[in-house]
Amino acid sequence: MSDTARPELPDHLSIDPRSPHHVAAVFQHDIGIRFNGKERFDVAEYCISEGWVKVQSAKTVDRRGQPVLIQLKGRVEVFYR
Repeated sequence: MSDTARPELPDHLSIDPRSPHHVAAVFQHDIGIRFNGKERFDVAEYCISEGWVKVQSAKTVDRRGQPVLIQLKGRVEVFYR
């Protein structure tokens, strides 16, 4: 693994590049998200301070073709792998 400087993980992060909470530099590295003690691989957005994650609801899409997200509340931990 290279010793490149990793940016600090933000409190609120989204995978959607159109979102104001999208930080491209973070996605240059492999990150993990633990929600209520279990690692999740389907998280589209998270907020540590407010304690929620957003995940896609099955294969449902909105009228613009974007996935419908549901918000789950709980304890959120984010880390670099």
